Amino acid sequence: MHFDQLKRRDFITLLGGAALAWPLAARAQQPVMPVIGFLYLTSLELARENLAFFRRGLGETGYLEGRNVAIEYRYAHGKNDQLPTLAAELVRRQVSVIVTLESTQGALAAKAATQTIPIVFMQAADPVRIGLVESFNRPGGNVTGINLMWAEMAGKRLELLRELVPKAKSIAYLRNPTNPVFAESEARELQAAARAHAVGLLFVNASRPSEFETAFADLVQQGADALVVSSAVSLLTDPDQIVALAARHAVPAIYAWRPSMAVGGLMSYATNLPDAWRQAGVYTGRILKGEKPADLPVLQSTKFELVINLKTANLQSQ
Repeated sequence: MHFDQLKRRDFITLLGGAALAWPLAARAQQPVMPVIGFLYLTSLELARENLAFFRRGLGETGYLEGRNVAIEYRYAHGKNDQLPTLAAELVRRQVSVIVTLESTQGALAAKAATQTIPIVFMQAADPVRIGLVESFNRPGGNVTGINLMWAEMAGKRLELLRELVPKAKSIAYLRNPTNPVFAESEARELQAAARAHAVGLLFVNASRPSEFETAFADLVQQGADALVVSSAVSLLTDPDQIVALAARHAVPAIYAWRPSMAVGGLMSYATNLPDAWRQAGVYTGRILKGEKPADLPVLQSTKFELVINLKTANLQSQ
């Protein structure tokens, strides 16, 4: 065989080998899609509407679910004791960031599960007081997010309820005892407001819908004239039942959840949730782009909504 024939055959062999190698190399160099671990206390049904705003915030930073970011969802279905297990699952999954919204216990569970994976929270108790972050301006560590200020607004809810029911001598507080950190924060604000307005504060407990009937029987027996329903997310798993019980027992009640108004609740006062979910999406996207939680200050909600159901108000005034 002539030398030039040999060279030509070797060249063809090498060229063929390169053609096989290049696509493999190209595939190996493609970036791995980041994964968001989404930890939520209740269910997809209750998160669905606000998830659209979270995805909008992600979109503002250039991330679209299914295109260049994936989301692993974990739902606790109202059971606070399931949150540590679900957080640990997301850590084992090695997600890029953990997002836990509307849950103090969820934020604490995520922080206990990892000190390295970034965490974005959106919850209602003072994050400095409960040990989530070092300060609002400089969170430190791997955690940052949004303070909904629901616990701080508990006193304002009692004040608004007192204005609507000026003859009330005692006001009940329906709380979830399985979320003690948040319940204590809310109770502290309510006790201060009750003292300022010279009304008695009664405590009744319920952690799941099956306990609502007993809780209302308790507050009626104690002679409560009105009711502040905790803003704990777990008490939203069945808002219809709480609203129906308040109507049946003729107890004026204030809620932190606007959905309670849609099913006949009297009054609600809380943060504008869609805006907070959108901002959580923005923070998540910024972290995916490389920013550190320690450098992102904890945001405090600035948009609040007071909603009064006039139809219910008229019925209860008759």
